[in-house]
Amino acid sequence: MTTNHTSSASILGPATDENLSVVAYKAIMLKRRIILTLATEGDCTIADLSRILNVSNPTITKLVGELIREGYVRDLGKIETSGGRRPCAFGLVSESGYFLGVAIQDDALSFGVIDLNKNVVTTQKEEPLAYNTNTQFVDNLAERIGRFIDTLGNPIKNRIFGMGITVKGRVDAASGVIYNSMNVDGFSLAQVIAQKTGIETIVENDTRAMTYAEYLNDGNTDRVENALFINAGRGIGVGIVVRGKLYYGKSGFSGEFGHIPFFDNEKICQCGKKGCLETEASGMALETIFAERMHEGASSILSERFEQGKSISMYDIIGATKSDDVLSIDLITGIGEKLGRGISVLINLFNPELVVVGGPLSEVGDYLMLPIRTALNKYSLRLVTRDTTLRLSTLGDTAGVLGAALLTRNRMLGIL
Repeated sequence: MTTNHTSSASILGPATDENLSVVAYKAIMLKRRIILTLATEGDCTIADLSRILNVSNPTITKLVGELIREGYVRDLGKIETSGGRRPCAFGLVSESGYFLGVAIQDDALSFGVIDLNKNVVTTQKEEPLAYNTNTQFVDNLAERIGRFIDTLGNPIKNRIFGMGITVKGRVDAASGVIYNSMNVDGFSLAQVIAQKTGIETIVENDTRAMTYAEYLNDGNTDRVENALFINAGRGIGVGIVVRGKLYYGKSGFSGEFGHIPFFDNEKICQCGKKGCLETEASGMALETIFAERMHEGASSILSERFEQGKSISMYDIIGATKSDDVLSIDLITGIGEKLGRGISVLINLFNPELVVVGGPLSEVGDYLMLPIRTALNKYSLRLVTRDTTLRLSTLGDTAGVLGAALLTRNRMLGIL
């Protein structure tokens, strides 16, 4: 089923209409550059835009006038100067365009919308998305996206320029092909969803999208150029920012932090190898260790559920930790110490200004962060660590959808 929520605007959409003349095509490209400049530089005068874009004042004046009539730019009035005629400043109209983020998570399907000026319009978390077969998965995903867009109402749903989808596992961001249990028979998930919804779509790894949102949300991007984001969930991933840009690696598969052979054990990781960091310092490891301790006779506020034969998930243990369950706190502390050892290796390698810990396990706060800090003090080099700020995620479980929307916006504007 095709949802067809296609934006009627062409400036941020694909300018590939064969009927466009060369002059019209150049005008659209220059309008995009004007929008990009206003998005990155903030409010500008005609003289500012002319200087930055190296385009004549009359041409900029004409195109800005058209952008005002088309609803993308607004005249902010005259600004104060030291002398002479006061020029007018121009800025983007926030509500002239929107970008949708979709995050496919362990326990939920989440949505988020931002406007052209990166303001958050809404975020929403729904029930899990059933994978079933690939065909059912794609159809269900497209239907759920369509239903969410319909709840937005006019004019938002008719002004969605693009959509970003985040998934776990390896993602070829350039092609939109995913390499995990949701692999859509080798097809590009981005292309399939774009065909079904009528919205230009990108697909990104969940950790990288979360990294991008947290990095932009830090407020110190002028000062912080190198950062790491630790996604601590059932698996362990790392997002890497180098010189203000996401680092992908040669094939786009960087960040496999959880599969470093860190331990000398016989535990088989989900990747098929033994001794990976994930075997002892992840949500999956937490579930396994909890079950082992319960079989050994340990007590917990989750004991009754366990004795009834119900499975205890990472999220159950997180909830118990927040309720001061002694066993859960003890296990989280052990996970934090081992994770901290791993993070100390990353800090020694990358010497980042910032390390952010996010993902579901970060919800327990200091129960995880204190043992991480202790491990960093013990295992990382003091000369390297002294310049690194360690903090918890500020966006929580909205980081994925907001990162997806921000990546889509900035790619379409040409910022990335």
